[in-house]
Amino acid sequence: MLVNGQWVENWQPVQGVDQEGGFVRQQSTFRNWVTPDGQAGQTGEDGFQAEKDRYHLYVALICPWASRTLIARELKGLTDIISVSVVEPKLSDFGWRFGDAFAADQDVLNHKQYMHEIYTMAEPNFTGRATVPVLWDKKRQTIVNNESADIVRMLNNGFSNLVQTDYNLYPEHLQHEIDVLNEQIYHKLNNGVYRAGFATTQIAYEHAVNDVFDMLDLLDERLEDRRYLFGSQFTESDIRLFVTLIRFDVAYHGLFKCNVKMLSDYPQLSRYVQDILMISGVAKTVNFEHIKQGYYSIKSLNPLGIVPVGPQSNFQFPTSGV
Repeated sequence: MLVNGQWVENWQPVQGVDQEGGFVRQQSTFRNWVTPDGQAGQTGEDGFQAEKDRYHLYVALICPWASRTLIARELKGLTDIISVSVVEPKLSDFGWRFGDAFAADQDVLNHKQYMHEIYTMAEPNFTGRATVPVLWDKKRQTIVNNESADIVRMLNNGFSNLVQTDYNLYPEHLQHEIDVLNEQIYHKLNNGVYRAGFATTQIAYEHAVNDVFDMLDLLDERLEDRRYLFGSQFTESDIRLFVTLIRFDVAYHGLFKCNVKMLSDYPQLSRYVQDILMISGVAKTVNFEHIKQGYYSIKSLNPLGIVPVGPQSNFQFPTSGV
């Protein structure tokens, strides 16, 4: 991580632990918002007006949080508005790295080798972890935001002066229900798998695993009579759920010890993931090679770096998918 702008130790996955020995996630620190007129958003300062080719996303295809923003970018028609760089999937001792391995990208924008160098460009004395996703402002040469939830919402409505699409990921009439369900899914499932994988005590692990499968059971039942979480309306809650489910069997079931069931044991959730994969643009954001190589490069969980051959995905991708 970085301390006062200096890299001080090899990358470690555990950011903090609670009194039970459970995994605690670092809070995001850059919280500005892109808006159509450049006025300040919910947090941060003003001056970040939506403009074509002004903003850039730094992402990792292994990362579910970063993949949220890629899906929103696709669905909102912003692929020609916001450029993207993909880091290598394997985590180095210095964190996320740019390069050519596994068809990743060099940082042709800022010509850096590691993601942490992007952070110190924005804040020379930054202390913390250099996470993805990052929304970068090419004009002001700084990080706009590194919180995926914020970025998804600003992609949904911050660029409305430039593009119009049929997707509204946070419709006004569902906002309260979305917020409530997001929090439940986040605690028990999105972050629940990480709480299981990085637990440092047996009791913390068991509590996390119970949360994971309680949530999966509830969601499978919820989807018995609807296509998406809120019926026919595809929302940001579906993005949040999808990015965890698509990684479940190939990463979380084995490496994170979430092995009570596989996703393939849940008929409604499996159907749901398959349906979302068929939405135009979504399959482009899924790369199982990056997911497996990335998760199994975490030395604290897999010190020898051996990547399992299976399991094979049961999902069908559109012919123009990835």
